Amino acid sequence: MSRKLERQMQEDRALRSAARALVQADVEHLKSDFKGKSIGSRVADRMTEGAVDVFEEAVEVAEDNKGVLATLVAAAVLWFARNPVMSLFEDSEETEASDGELPSEQPEG
Repeated sequence: MSRKLERQMQEDRALRSAARALVQADVEHLKSDFKGKSIGSRVADRMTEGAVDVFEEAVEVAEDNKGVLATLVAAAVLWFARNPVMSLFEDSEETEASDGELPSEQPEG
């Protein structure tokens, strides 16, 4: 049984050595990677990549839903133009009254 245990120990050591070599290679890779760029530039790169991905996704969704997008744009235009549009439907006397002036009375007769 000692040969079986000895062989198992050799296999375990080989696995341990292989795992250690992988970890050391990963550490060296990380060290070389951190030497190349600063943390700030890495963050900026990640944010840029994320923004580009979001923009591409938005373009794709907009292309798939042109009707919805047109409705949304029209609603936004109407919202920003609501005061001039509302003034078209107001009566001139109401406009004067809302400005704080009383409507002028015309003499009868």
